[in-house]
Amino acid sequence: MFWEGKNEREILVYVVNDRVVAATRQIGMKVSADKTKYIVMSRDQNAERNHSVRIDNSTFERVEGFRYLRTTLTNQNSILEEIKSRLRSGNACYHPVQNLLSSRFLSKN
Repeated sequence: MFWEGKNEREILVYVVNDRVVAATRQIGMKVSADKTKYIVMSRDQNAERNHSVRIDNSTFERVEGFRYLRTTLTNQNSILEEIKSRLRSGNACYHPVQNLLSSRFLSKN
């Protein structure tokens, strides 16, 4: 039987994948292996390194991080990358107008 020798997480991944396939087929959607990627978020750097997500003989790419709704998500679930990204964006906006903002010709009133 499929379940023999599998741990709980592997069984859960199989059941979730099966339900995703059934739900997408029910509403007429197809999952594109070229466009679909996944991320495992964990503080443990080696979490789920040896597992892959497969649906209908298609294996999906695992990514270390991505941007979603202008927020950087990482597999470490760390906010450090988001803070660095926002600081870089702020600096990129500030530096071109730095001389203008510190000009003596601008009125302080």
